Amino acid sequence: MGWITGICLLIVFIVIWAYIDFTLGSYIHKKQWTRRSYPLRKGQLQLITNGADLYRCYFNDLREAKKNIHILFYIVKNDRFSHAFFEALKEQALKGVKVRLLLDWFGSRSVPKNWIAEAKEIGIDIVFCHRPHFPFYFFTLQKRNHRKITIIDGKIGFLGGYNIGKEYIDLDPELSPWRDYHIRMEGKSVADLQQEFLLDWKRATNQEIRIDSMSFSDQAMTMEHYLYPSEGIEAEAKLIQLIEKAQEKIIIGTPYFIPPAKLFSAIEIAQARGISVSILVPEKSDHPIVKEASFRYLRKVLAGGGNVYQFQKGFFHAKVIVIDGNICDIGTANFDRRSILLNHEINCFIYDKVFISDVENALAEDIEHSTVLTLEELQKVRVFVRIKEWIGILFQGLL
Repeated sequence: MGWITGICLLIVFIVIWAYIDFTLGSYIHKKQWTRRSYPLRKGQLQLITNGADLYRCYFNDLREAKKNIHILFYIVKNDRFSHAFFEALKEQALKGVKVRLLLDWFGSRSVPKNWIAEAKEIGIDIVFCHRPHFPFYFFTLQKRNHRKITIIDGKIGFLGGYNIGKEYIDLDPELSPWRDYHIRMEGKSVADLQQEFLLDWKRATNQEIRIDSMSFSDQAMTMEHYLYPSEGIEAEAKLIQLIEKAQEKIIIGTPYFIPPAKLFSAIEIAQARGISVSILVPEKSDHPIVKEASFRYLRKVLAGGGNVYQFQKGFFHAKVIVIDGNICDIGTANFDRRSILLNHEINCFIYDKVFISDVENALAEDIEHSTVLTLEELQKVRVFVRIKEWIGILFQGLL
């Protein structure tokens, strides 16, 4: 029995160490964090909701690069599509274009070492960021750079939910078709996007890179928007402000609906004052437990008179909020605790009515391909589902 006692004590020690590590790491992070904000810009924004369409446009823009390509992805897989991505970067590097690729250590852990070595031989700089480290190993292990951004020659930017892997172009039978929202942007905000990339690059490498900013004429740029970077601090307050502005309706599209307490309270208050709330989530799940972890919140939304739709036509991965048809938020942050309270994310807040109309049309199409989830269905889930839900509640701070 002594070994059982020893194992139990070891588990208790690990749990206590992880809690202290995470708490202190989070405290230090908040003390060292510096707020960053970007002004309202006018630019040209294009909504892309299909992986094949996105990457056709994306690779065309890469091929047109003349000076530099800066890319940050949370996930780059080890598959044929990822290989095609690396080949495109190598082709540009051989033409003299400076390519810098920043990858999250955890999300892109499957990238082969031989690909990296080959790319570096021809001058591509590849760096992994957010590696876990002491003294707060558990905290830094949990923090991820979840951004998916690309900047080409300082003129064209990409931002949204798509990563690099076969599932994103509908080649994974389990999750196809993959539905996501991505933005192609031109204008002064591209310099803001590049500034965020260069900051992340400096943190990962201690190298400061200066890039001449491009000049743009505002005459052809009409769509008002601004970028909002977040690092687990103040993102919840920002979203609460957005929810509190609602006068009629709120539509939230997210693969994972596990909001922090204060943010969910703001949604409940909005419902109490008569605001229509609709939540669009996938019926399929690409991770264990997260779907079930959302049920306790979805029940309350439904009980408050809201609508919940489960997307049926593949996997829904978009991160989008629309308020009254006047404000739209699209970016890399999911509507969950990990994105809002932990990860490095970047979102775009958009005020252009034409663009928002495009987003609303996309959401309407996605809702057409969804089924309505009822409170009665969620009240009658099986025991196994309840167990997964309880586990999700227990670990919701990391989901």
